[in-house]
Amino acid sequence: MDRPTKPYNEVKSMLAGASAAWEKLVGHIRFYYEVDENWVEGKPTYKHYNLLFFKRGGKALLTLSLRDGYFLAGITLGAKEREKFEQQRGMFGKAMCDEYDAAEVLHDGKWLGFEVRGDDVLLIDDFIRLVELKRKPNRKVLPDCLEKCACLDIGMSHQEITENLF
Repeated sequence: MDRPTKPYNEVKSMLAGASAAWEKLVGHIRFYYEVDENWVEGKPTYKHYNLLFFKRGGKALLTLSLRDGYFLAGITLGAKEREKFEQQRGMFGKAMCDEYDAAEVLHDGKWLGFEVRGDDVLLIDDFIRLVELKRKPNRKVLPDCLEKCACLDIGMSHQEITENLF
């Protein structure tokens, strides 16, 4: 069920050491992409309690699942994206390539998931490259400061985000 997003300070305290990685990834998405963001909460006993979906053009771009002290970043690569990944494989680190090789090809592509604990800069950089491989950035007007992007509430409309960034 879609609900209003948690305030950023609650998300940051929940993530603890992984908050810097969260800020970098979410900040990058908000800085370079015009996307729909859906915040979903379930029951506390449900394994995907807090989810943040980024969608563009009705299709999922990536999914982030908050946990206590870390988060899971998931992305699905279709046939075209897998072909691009294979061509650019040398640009990605060992962890990314190992996860790609281990993932099974399903009817809608390969589902890749990464557990991000702490400030794992190399993994986040690889994940950002993977997102860009899936969809090219589409934001026409960029804000002056990337740090402003990660701290915006997820429930804001595109117009509110634009107003707060400039």
